[in-house]
Amino acid sequence: MGINFLILLLIAGLVILFGWLTRRAWRARNPFLKWIGAILGSLFMLVALFVDGLGLIGLYRFYNPPMSPVKELQVEGTPEQIARGEHLAAAFCVECHSTTADFPMTGGFDLGKDIAINLGSFTSVNLTPAGPLKDWSDGEIFRALRDSVDKDGNRLVIMGSTNVRNIADEDMLALIAFLRSQEPAGEDLSSPPDKPTFLGLVMIGANLLPNRPLITEPIVAPQKEATAEYGRFMISFLDCTGCHGDNLDGSASSLAPPAPSLRLVKGWTEEEFITTLRTGVDPSGHEISPAMPWRSTGRLDDVELSALYQYLVSLP
Repeated sequence: MGINFLILLLIAGLVILFGWLTRRAWRARNPFLKWIGAILGSLFMLVALFVDGLGLIGLYRFYNPPMSPVKELQVEGTPEQIARGEHLAAAFCVECHSTTADFPMTGGFDLGKDIAINLGSFTSVNLTPAGPLKDWSDGEIFRALRDSVDKDGNRLVIMGSTNVRNIADEDMLALIAFLRSQEPAGEDLSSPPDKPTFLGLVMIGANLLPNRPLITEPIVAPQKEATAEYGRFMISFLDCTGCHGDNLDGSASSLAPPAPSLRLVKGWTEEEFITTLRTGVDPSGHEISPAMPWRSTGRLDDVELSALYQYLVSLP
């Protein structure tokens, strides 16, 4: 992070330099030099001031993320909870917390490498008991999932850009139960801090990587069944919107890989939709882009995939 402080100071120096040059230009006797110099100097000064300001705001937001108090809770860890948590982790968590998109979730995957521009290094942690979670309380893990901050309150930038925070409270407890039940594997990787570049800080300052408002009310999932209602709830915590856009029409941010509108599913049967997510090949024989986590999403059960299908075909 020291390099970012240095860049902030250098840009602040440019603000002063351009301000001084503008003043010198305004005192010039030649009208052309006076006006051109003053206009260009002022423009460069304002741009540098704007960028430096966004960097400072980003720095503040990075080190002061919103967070809730740690809940006092103790997950029971029943066989049913563990099985449900393993199912959710296989369909969701493994994509970022494993270099193989499968168990064990030993972390070590730099999520920053998947972003088209260099926003920094964001290395996923080991989620097995060999990693830092062994020293966390159940309440601290719950807060990490809901608020995207680690035990010490450090912001988890990429995790905060996902929809994991919208998982139902009951499923949060199931995930914690499964995380506790795993066999230790891999290296400790004790919470390697996110390391945004200066550009990353500017984007945080510009709210392009936002601190989302805290969720203060419990989240309760609807009845699990093959309905559009349950499918809509699943979309709220799966990361489909990250690439396919908030309206699932393919209009995601430029940071995400290009993705089509999911309204194309209306031309598929339910069986074709499920087969596509289980094989990575759509009904036309086209192979889905490797950027699409179809392998993990395809681990959802038939009821869940059917609910997703029912929701997608219900879109206007």
